[in-house]
Amino acid sequence: MEVEGAAPPPGGQPSADRGSERGQRLAALGLVSAPVGYLALFFLVPVLMVALYSFGGISGLVHTDVDHFTLDKWKDFLTSHVYTGLFWKSVWLSIGVSITCILLAYPVAYFLALVAGRRKYTLLLLILAPFLTSYLLRVLAWRVLLNPQGVIQSFLRNVHALGNEQNVAWLYNSRFAVYLVLAYVWVPFVALPIFVALESLDLRLLEASNDLGATRWRTFWTVTFPLSIPGVVAAFIFVFIPTLGEYITPLLVGGKGGYLFGNAVQSQFLQGFNWQFGSAMAMFLIVVVAVLIAIFGRYLNARTVAQ
Repeated sequence: MEVEGAAPPPGGQPSADRGSERGQRLAALGLVSAPVGYLALFFLVPVLMVALYSFGGISGLVHTDVDHFTLDKWKDFLTSHVYTGLFWKSVWLSIGVSITCILLAYPVAYFLALVAGRRKYTLLLLILAPFLTSYLLRVLAWRVLLNPQGVIQSFLRNVHALGNEQNVAWLYNSRFAVYLVLAYVWVPFVALPIFVALESLDLRLLEASNDLGATRWRTFWTVTFPLSIPGVVAAFIFVFIPTLGEYITPLLVGGKGGYLFGNAVQSQFLQGFNWQFGSAMAMFLIVVVAVLIAIFGRYLNARTVAQ
């Protein structure tokens, strides 16, 4: 006769719980195995191969003079004023483009999040419409606009701001052209994280600031902007990291004046066939980007926890 409320027999319910937990773990492992395998196969393995090649660990597809397991290429790169100078040139250009994009996108994101009302998502779709067009096509369109026989300089000649044989040298095949095109390309993308940060604001804080007698500018600088900093930092990351290794835009509109670090890496692989030196440059860029992501990610997490 069983006693009501008695404990289950040994090996009964606990074993069932363990079986359920084991099944959940297997299900979770099955769900993550595909994306993790994809990431390992198409990201981690290629990066590992580039890292090994930079140290001479593998010979690669092109047979060149490769010294196995040596740091000579890393030393050549890190002690070269040409390539390190080119890297810092890319860094400063990326910082400038990132700041410019934030300055241009912040008012747009502010208007969409706090002023536009019900129309904000429609207007947001219109802002993001350029992303429906190929990145390469947009850069080629700017190439047509900026070149000496393009629309802009032809218009300047027609209004006699330029002579028939004159050109605006800094408008094409220059650092300015790269700066302009990169800023144009990334502004819509930068507006997204700022828009999300502003849209999540508690409007009662703005009302409280107004009730306490603060002006709109004071409310913006003491309430709105500090609370939107995580979105601003995320926007900076979204622009800075891709533009740091950019080579398509400088290749099409930069010329010699807009030659950047990404173009140097490409040249080492495709023109110079110096894959080991190019791999060292590429790995240096990957390490720098990884460190920046770790730093910014920790900052954003800290901001989130603090808020």
